[in-house]
Amino acid sequence: MKSVPNDRKPSAQQRNGTPIVQYRSGARLAGPSIESQVLYQACRWFLRPVVRMAPINESAIRRAALLDMAAGIRPASGIRRQKVRLPGFDAEIVRAPGVSPDLGDGVVLYLHGGGFLCCGLNTHRPVVATIAKLTRLPVMHVGYRQLPDTNISGSVDDCLTAYKWLLENGARAGGTVFAGDSAGGFLVFATALKAREEGVDLPAGLVGLSPLLDLDCADKLVHANAARDVFAPVEALVTIGKLGGEVDGVLDPALSPVNGALEGLPPALLVTAEGEVLRSDSELMAYRLSAAGVPTTLQIWDGQVHAFPALWPGLPESRAVLRRIARFVASRVRPEDGVARDKTA
Repeated sequence: MKSVPNDRKPSAQQRNGTPIVQYRSGARLAGPSIESQVLYQACRWFLRPVVRMAPINESAIRRAALLDMAAGIRPASGIRRQKVRLPGFDAEIVRAPGVSPDLGDGVVLYLHGGGFLCCGLNTHRPVVATIAKLTRLPVMHVGYRQLPDTNISGSVDDCLTAYKWLLENGARAGGTVFAGDSAGGFLVFATALKAREEGVDLPAGLVGLSPLLDLDCADKLVHANAARDVFAPVEALVTIGKLGGEVDGVLDPALSPVNGALEGLPPALLVTAEGEVLRSDSELMAYRLSAAGVPTTLQIWDGQVHAFPALWPGLPESRAVLRRIARFVASRVRPEDGVARDKTA
């Protein structure tokens, strides 16, 4: 099944296996904000040339790990952090002031992006803190192992270990929502599929921000956005798939969540930028989820960069997305508060 063509304008209503697709063009739909335009141009003229020229090899990956260390100087944004030590990796539970420590009241499991090779608890703490404040729930932020210390399957195993820890420490599967950006969006769906495979109860909802969902980049290489994306070059995605997914030079299609058995997964919310190359992954996953009977909403934002809510949570558009995520989380974990479970995500 190929991804949805660029010019396809799906119905805004979900019926007969079609996802709800919402097109957004910025604050009050008036167009991208000034802040977003500044970020877009900065990525276009400064970040994109660097990323396209930088090699992806073990030494480069080791240097990329310094990014998370450097981000450690950021303040905690008025939040409380509880460190959690898990086998081979760390996590932390982030709470806004006044939030109950009881995980049974609901919890978000957040899986950060970074192409399976960089970023971590420090780089993504601002977006995690914002989600914690908006949802008024604890957010478990997972510092899973990455390349070259493990492959993508190893990262999935770590995320499932973190989810099991939550369940063993008072969280309810029906009160837990998975969320993640970019590679973390891959892990959101891959972890849910792995949980079902191991007989672990599924979470109540899944959220992917510009998720990478298909390691096979054949379609992305010829997609119109391959030349438009100002952040993530397809060539880098190809290399990541080879380094993290291939075994004896062969990439198993089953490793990609978009090819999984999607029937029975919980409702999903997908958010992507109109001009990014990973838009095709979100479109394909939205249609496959809906065809499998999974209530799905796909938001496509114009004038934004890859994973913009995680990259800059303070953007007007990012704040709108993060508020939407908070409503989705509430509808999934707190139906008793008068918010009916959102069957259309």
